[in-house]
Amino acid sequence: MPLTPMLVHKLITNDPEVAAYAVASGVGRIMVDIERLGKAERQAGRSTVISDHQISDVARIRAAVPKADILLRINPWHPGSAAEISAGISAGANHLMLPMVTSEREVAAAAAELVGTSVGLIPLIETPAAMVRLHRIVRVPGVSEIYIGLNDLHLGLGLQFMFEIVASGLLEQMTGVVRAAGLPFGFGGIATLGGGIVPAHLVLAEHVRLGSTRVILARAFSQGATTVADFMRADLPGEIQRLVDETAALSKSDVAAKHRELQACVQRHVESLPC
Repeated sequence: MPLTPMLVHKLITNDPEVAAYAVASGVGRIMVDIERLGKAERQAGRSTVISDHQISDVARIRAAVPKADILLRINPWHPGSAAEISAGISAGANHLMLPMVTSEREVAAAAAELVGTSVGLIPLIETPAAMVRLHRIVRVPGVSEIYIGLNDLHLGLGLQFMFEIVASGLLEQMTGVVRAAGLPFGFGGIATLGGGIVPAHLVLAEHVRLGSTRVILARAFSQGATTVADFMRADLPGEIQRLVDETAALSKSDVAAKHRELQACVQRHVESLPC
């Protein structure tokens, strides 16, 4: 029996032309990312990107693609958060993502700033504290979705590889809490089919197995593309359609078998062997 979740593919960009092309290519959500506070220190020595996006980029994308579904990732909760949230609302964001959450109090404070608006709040669960308190975070009024960040969470847990969270069953426990609260959720990022340290088809199957309906298209997905011409060469619409087709073709037996493959792949990687 095939499983057919509606997986919303999210692309991080602050370029209005790229955003318009991405939406036309089948990307369901555009993500503008202004998170910078503490990120360089947390991820020092790793090949992560700290964006130069601004809240004003949301308005530029909204003007170029009026019907786009736009998510703004703000900074972790700090004294300037209320101003960031207000500016994000004014710029036209549909959703605000709050990173590095540590407790339900931060989430409730952010949600209070959204009262009276239609803007959704997405706590990014990427600290051990948020993981432990997830059962309380999901009950905060105003939370519309949950996203689980594997990179910072695996660093916080002192793990060697972020997909250990997936292979160990820890992610399954967390998503069970979210499903019980009736909230949509997503986790991590995904490369193109045929790519990724853990092959993308195994990651995709895990989204289906767990009931995830959100995924960020990783840098590896777009092959480092930054312009519309780059994305055209990377065949963005074709690659998204391949993800859609692969998702639609998966069955319960497929995802169970691929979960075992993923576990073996992660173990080999931790032991420094290729998948």
